[in-house]
Amino acid sequence: MSEAVEAPHGEAASVDSLHGEAAPVDSLHGEYKVPGGKLVVVDLEIADERIARFRLAGDFFLEPDEALEAIDRSIVGLPSTASAADLAGAVRAALPADAVLLGFTPEAVATAVRRAIGRAADWRDFEWELLHPVAVKPAVHLALDQVLLEEVGSGARRPTLRIWEWDEPAVVIGSFQSLKNEVDAANAARFGVDVVRRITGGGAMFMEAGSVVTYSLYAPGDLVRGMSFAESYAYLDDWVLQALRSLGIDATYQGLNDISSPAGKIGGAAQKRLGGGAVLHHVTMSYDMDGEKMVQVLRIGREKMSDKGTVSAAKRVDPLRKQSGLSRAAIIERMEDTFVRLTGATRGDLTEAELAEAEELVRTKFSTKEWLERVP
Repeated sequence: MSEAVEAPHGEAASVDSLHGEAAPVDSLHGEYKVPGGKLVVVDLEIADERIARFRLAGDFFLEPDEALEAIDRSIVGLPSTASAADLAGAVRAALPADAVLLGFTPEAVATAVRRAIGRAADWRDFEWELLHPVAVKPAVHLALDQVLLEEVGSGARRPTLRIWEWDEPAVVIGSFQSLKNEVDAANAARFGVDVVRRITGGGAMFMEAGSVVTYSLYAPGDLVRGMSFAESYAYLDDWVLQALRSLGIDATYQGLNDISSPAGKIGGAAQKRLGGGAVLHHVTMSYDMDGEKMVQVLRIGREKMSDKGTVSAAKRVDPLRKQSGLSRAAIIERMEDTFVRLTGATRGDLTEAELAEAEELVRTKFSTKEWLERVP
């Protein structure tokens, strides 16, 4: 490939000079590992607030060879402020009609470019902490999400992964769900199931001791800078997909927030972002779900069931126990080992101050009727 890629409209893209004078140049490097796909690497230069030189590389597959230069040329000359959608559109428009992209997409190229320009960080750029404390009450779990997210956002706590433990049944509904539409209050009381509302959106989750694997990530916004919400969901869960695959579970990401497999749905994710940039990303995966009890406690509408192409809610979630044959503890151990290996995380614990703040939030917010019935 030539040293400098020609810019659109016949203008030279080389930044050696600008109208005969040396131009200020900002050389940038960005990487994006496509969840379940390949690594996309970009090197580019910015001059006069435009992309003046660009090279794409990676371990992806691309045919024909000329498509690589077509992608490079499509980016040169675009404004440094171009959105991910505009970047992906330029790449797609420039591809030969017979182009085949395997392991990456135009959107992946755009994400790598935005990460380079935004100087987004990688997992290893932070000092991570791994928490796996003892079980607490459901409302305390939800309060801890808010406490730890705010601490990471303010810099009071390092980026953190927290594994949840449960010792009592609960239904956790999404921030914007209708309480009466989601939960059969009489059956919840009959089974002794606590009903609580979390700060993230998404659907209701049915929990029992030993039946689910739940974790929360409290991450700096820099980790997902340049990504769309959809991209950030898959990116933040790629580590757990690697862990599940190492156990023989063919886990993939589907839609916006589902972890799935050929045998069925495994779990779902939800997110919340603070104004300061910190991201809460939490996931619940089924290990050994009592499907019959779940459908008596949750009012799962027929429309939702038909959208999933199933006739029984008990069949919607395929437990990890069935797919792996392993204990819940063994699965969590592999998850923790994988996270430590990929991020360099060190093990820690909740502080007394964090627990006290969470208990106060339970009293003033998460156990109140006003919060639980904010959407009746």
